[in-house]
Amino acid sequence: MRVLVIGSGGRENAIAWKISKSPLLTALFCAPGNPGTSELATNIDIDITNFSLIKEIVLSNKVEMVVVGPEEPLVKGLGDFFKDDPLLNEVAFIGPCKNGAMLEGSKDFAKSFMERHNIPTAAYKTFNSGSINEACNFIDTLKPPYVIKADGLAAGKGVVICESSDEAKREIQNMLQGKFGQASSKIVIEEFLHGIELSLFVLTNGIEYITLPEAKDYKRIFDGDKGANTGGMGAVSPVPFADAEFMDRVRKRVVIPTIEGLKRDGIDYKGFIFIGLMNCLGDPYVIEYNVRMGDPETEAVMPRIKSDLLSHFIALSKGRLSEERFETYNKSSLTLVMVSGGYPGEYKKGLPIEINKSDSDCLIFHCGTKLNSEELVTNGGRVFAITALCEGFGDNSILTAREEVYKVSSAIQFQEKFFRGDIGLDLLSK
Repeated sequence: MRVLVIGSGGRENAIAWKISKSPLLTALFCAPGNPGTSELATNIDIDITNFSLIKEIVLSNKVEMVVVGPEEPLVKGLGDFFKDDPLLNEVAFIGPCKNGAMLEGSKDFAKSFMERHNIPTAAYKTFNSGSINEACNFIDTLKPPYVIKADGLAAGKGVVICESSDEAKREIQNMLQGKFGQASSKIVIEEFLHGIELSLFVLTNGIEYITLPEAKDYKRIFDGDKGANTGGMGAVSPVPFADAEFMDRVRKRVVIPTIEGLKRDGIDYKGFIFIGLMNCLGDPYVIEYNVRMGDPETEAVMPRIKSDLLSHFIALSKGRLSEERFETYNKSSLTLVMVSGGYPGEYKKGLPIEINKSDSDCLIFHCGTKLNSEELVTNGGRVFAITALCEGFGDNSILTAREEVYKVSSAIQFQEKFFRGDIGLDLLSK
């Protein structure tokens, strides 16, 4: 099987790493990829929203399967582009068509989907630029804190949590008056859910599904979940508080109704569904859907998968996913993200990177790097995701994994590097 992975971050590095281990693979390409994927695949430097160029690459390299990492090309209809083109529609495409991608492309669409199919989620209302006063009045009916979301894609910055009603009303004005451009021409205001977050990943063809290992990520920039939201500063899998009883509730109340909802709504879906969950005193509530794997959760989840991911992708595309035997290692994983100083605000690019040898078995996934005349330099806010895999579950595994990733972090040097020091500590038994 000749496979093309679309994307350039740590998520795509981890997916490419896992696919590269399959005996079914004959050739692997990444577009545009990064220096990490270049060790596993042939990188092709293109704009991933240029669908015609993607078509050229697929045809010229006789690609048989395309795996899409990020959400933007999916929301813009890359799946439909393949489906509607007679030269491409036989290529296995791992990612939903545009109607399915709306689960991430529109918060209002996703909330309406959950409401329609009785999937537990926070109460909400949707507003546009013509209903600013109504939105502010709705704030007065809620208790703080207040959750305000841009309806469309906003590069991970479209969710704001406000502690006071005055702050919330200012944010409503800012969003509906163009803070995030077209993405916030419509907003969703919802009640704040109190609980512990976790991420669940489902691989589905819209009829059958496989549940991948769950993970918990760390979104805030500083220890103790302080400071600004980021794309993710680390992740742990499995999640100790997601016990068998809770996960059974998730399956019955969230996963099955989601798959059934896709079928009833006639939504064409082949790919990953990321379900952002809140564990509210043992009951699962859906915070959001994403239509791809999360980052950095992917870097924690992929190393835990024992079975052949490419085999699962092939089965998905052929409608026989239920015949697959999905297996995971009885191991825990912990991922630490190293970022450039200033992230998630302004940060420098092009800083030289030195990776010293280490006796650790940790995996180093590239998130924001590039080669500049053969020199490895920084090229993003999140630079590396370091993952350790340790036998067993529980406190000892988390502590051992922490020791490994932090040891490797000292072997990677670049100016103004930064990382959190508390990844996984909140999951230790009290």
